[in-house]
Amino acid sequence: MSDERTARAALTAIAEPGDAFLNRIIDHCGPEGALETVRTGRPPHDLEATPKEVRRLEQWRIRLIAAEPDQDMAVCARFRGRLICPGDPEWPTTLDDLGAGRPYALWLRGPGDLRYCCLRSVAIVGSRAASPYGLRAAADFASDLADDGWTVISGGALGIDAAAHRGALAADGPTVAVLANGVDVPYPASNEGLFAEMARRSLLVSESPPGTHPHRLRFLVRNRVIAALSRGAVIVEAEARSGALNTAGWAARLGRVVMAVPGPITSRSSVGCHRLLREEGVTLVTRPEEIIEAVGRIGADLAPPPSTPVLPRDRLEPVTRSVLEAFPARGATGPAQLAVKAGVSLTTVNAKLGLLSAAGFIERTSSGWRLTKSGKSPKGPASEAERVPPPSAPPEEPK
Repeated sequence: MSDERTARAALTAIAEPGDAFLNRIIDHCGPEGALETVRTGRPPHDLEATPKEVRRLEQWRIRLIAAEPDQDMAVCARFRGRLICPGDPEWPTTLDDLGAGRPYALWLRGPGDLRYCCLRSVAIVGSRAASPYGLRAAADFASDLADDGWTVISGGALGIDAAAHRGALAADGPTVAVLANGVDVPYPASNEGLFAEMARRSLLVSESPPGTHPHRLRFLVRNRVIAALSRGAVIVEAEARSGALNTAGWAARLGRVVMAVPGPITSRSSVGCHRLLREEGVTLVTRPEEIIEAVGRIGADLAPPPSTPVLPRDRLEPVTRSVLEAFPARGATGPAQLAVKAGVSLTTVNAKLGLLSAAGFIERTSSGWRLTKSGKSPKGPASEAERVPPPSAPPEEPK
């Protein structure tokens, strides 16, 4: 194991992820030089540091006493994990978009190749306290995206995140969970089965070494990695104050496409999405095809227009439809009145009346012809198959 790799492993253990001051030190003197700077507690003489940054350096020096990077890497190897660093073939270059907030290294667990997975990837995030509507939307989107060869990235949390991961797995597609804890720590515990399946088939990612337990701030910090790894972020449900909105903010700052799914106007879970749509001008999406259009190849991944339902009236040829439209909404009428109103001959009307009657649009009465109840409906009469009653249940055998 190289000294640079060991140094980066140690830095992930002693500093909070994405610390701008530590990244400046790494840029200035490399990972090994940065670790030596922490050991001495003194920043390089030609690197400016504020008093607050110098105090952080002292905190890292104290934590370094308990750091065991070699042991962390040995533990990681036991569950077939790995540490990847900038410059490695598997390192996604999109993480460089984070600038001074980029990760020092990443701990991975699972067979997936992170860089390859992120070439065509979409983040799907949302509320932990998700509604059945949100869970269904997240799972369906993820499944359809996976079917089209897109990787689904999320945070492994309860609610929308877990639904997105499960949807992708159900379609046998790749999915990546960016965790706020070690890749060997199942948090939340109720997702332990999901994480085990992802470790077997896909990929778990963390900025923290094995055994690290989460705390509140790390959930917000990891959102920047979710945004950086993806080509766009879909917010399925988000309350007025939500970590998903934090991910949306990171995605916008990084130049990623931000999309939101509308929900019921009475739902607290959709307040954040509606605010994004109204105030931030994000892209509204309701179908996976619209997501692919937003993040895919310009001009090549266009979403087809939503299909319009074909009603029985639409299948009528123009003259027959004009005779049907000549009928009054209430009451009966005769062929002569219909001919005048439709602008066709009486012979034509008489021929069309038989067709319309056979199709169930009209019926004969003692005073003429009138629309049937189903003929008045915008959908028109039911088809022959729909009009056939279901077979009755067979009689029970005598006991």
